Amino acid sequence: MSFGKNIRTYFEGNWHEGDIPVMRAADHGLWQGSSVFDGARLFDGLVPDLEAHCARVNRSAQALMITPTVGDEEMVEIAREGLKKYAAGAAVYIRPMYWAIDGSDVGVSPAPNSTRFALCLEEVPMPAADAATTLTTTSFRRPVMADNVCNAKAGCLYPNNARMLVEARSKGFGNALVQDAMGNVAETATANVWMVKDGEYFTPIANGTFLSGLTRKRHMGLLREAGYTVTEAVLTLDDFRGADEIFLTGNFSKVTPAVAFDEVKYAHGPFTKKARELYMDWALSRPL
Repeated sequence: MSFGKNIRTYFEGNWHEGDIPVMRAADHGLWQGSSVFDGARLFDGLVPDLEAHCARVNRSAQALMITPTVGDEEMVEIAREGLKKYAAGAAVYIRPMYWAIDGSDVGVSPAPNSTRFALCLEEVPMPAADAATTLTTTSFRRPVMADNVCNAKAGCLYPNNARMLVEARSKGFGNALVQDAMGNVAETATANVWMVKDGEYFTPIANGTFLSGLTRKRHMGLLREAGYTVTEAVLTLDDFRGADEIFLTGNFSKVTPAVAFDEVKYAHGPFTKKARELYMDWALSRPL
């Protein structure tokens, strides 16, 4: 089921209107989970980091050991072509994806050079700048590279994230602050996480247990260029409990303030607002 409306799907060389069927019952990606995807955004006529998202889905395919079939630049042009059909000012989620068709041996490993590609566009509003969330702990943790493809945006990773979200929401919170296998904070169930303490920005150091997001990287660069101190560090739950501000970054919402972590409350503060302001100012240079 889609989560947007006004869907357009690129599949087998052509654009189709609507949420069309693309996967068959025996496709390896369906029953063995060999699928990857990425997400970019069109909003206010802007497509920031579209090129980087298209390049990453190809890297994700390689990490999952399936064969990418569409070049980075070609994928960007396919996305731009499909976006031209949307009304001015539309907010659209851009999702390129691959999955393996055939399996090797007894079917567990994907067969080489046996990959399908689709690109789905869905009209999904951008959350408001002050749309905040709340955080709690979760009993589920991020895997390590020895366990799973933490270096890919792979569909097989997301059932674990879904468990985190369901658990958090059953406790009355909007999202989960997730630990890695060592017990340090990695991210939230849906996005990378940041904290502000004494005027400095902190975010968990990329240690291979979570995807170090493209939007996270963009924020790091913009904040440093603006003269702020940004530190990647090993951070604990107690570090976040003692923070002055907490916020999330990701492609879908760009910046989401967190106003509570369990019983601790936080303001939607000036440093969170500055991170969003710097990003949006930069995005103005990335029109469709």
